Amino acid sequence: MVKNIIVFGAGGHAKTVIDTLEKQGLYRIAGLLDGGKPAGSVIYGYEVLGNEEWLADRAGEIEGAIVAIGDNWRRSQVADAIRSLAPDLPFVSAIHPAAHIARGARIGAGSVIMAGAVLGSDAELGEHGIMYPGASIDHDCRIGRFVSWAPRSVSGGNVTVGDFSAIAIGAVLIHSVTVGEHCVVGAGSTVIRSIPSNTVAFGTPAKPVREREHGERYL
Repeated sequence: MVKNIIVFGAGGHAKTVIDTLEKQGLYRIAGLLDGGKPAGSVIYGYEVLGNEEWLADRAGEIEGAIVAIGDNWRRSQVADAIRSLAPDLPFVSAIHPAAHIARGARIGAGSVIMAGAVLGSDAELGEHGIMYPGASIDHDCRIGRFVSWAPRSVSGGNVTVGDFSAIAIGAVLIHSVTVGEHCVVGAGSTVIRSIPSNTVAFGTPAKPVREREHGERYL
């Protein structure tokens, strides 16, 4: 049976999530929630119903939710708000049929894996992760919660990435390196040595350029 779900977000990233959900074909999108858009607005044929408070009286009408917000920290804040308002509402994952999920791979609830992305054998993508088109995470990697992999970002095997970190477009992480929590690895960078938590790093080879605060925008 197709489940009714709600999508949190109505911006550019939400459009890509909607497309992924439609291609997946497992859920019926009942509408969108976004405090930054007027109620009644229509995105790709789906109405903006209100903000998170909409759930307070209607959680029983919905069978799942997904947070379609690209910024890792903001996505976590909205996920926490949903848990407070509707603690029994499950988060669903959107996995495009053109993605490749290898044997033994594990995907956390609320994650989005777009067309052409590859999650390797026994790799783990934590809750509310994002893999954009062409992103590739190789075998036995451990990727934390609320982590984003931009288009064409790739890793070797046995890589670890901490919670809330963002791997930007075209970045490469060689095998067995660690990127800490709340990091940004810049576009086109090559990580050949581990990066400490709360760091912005870029270049080839990637080097730390400054510290980063929790909740700071990743772009």
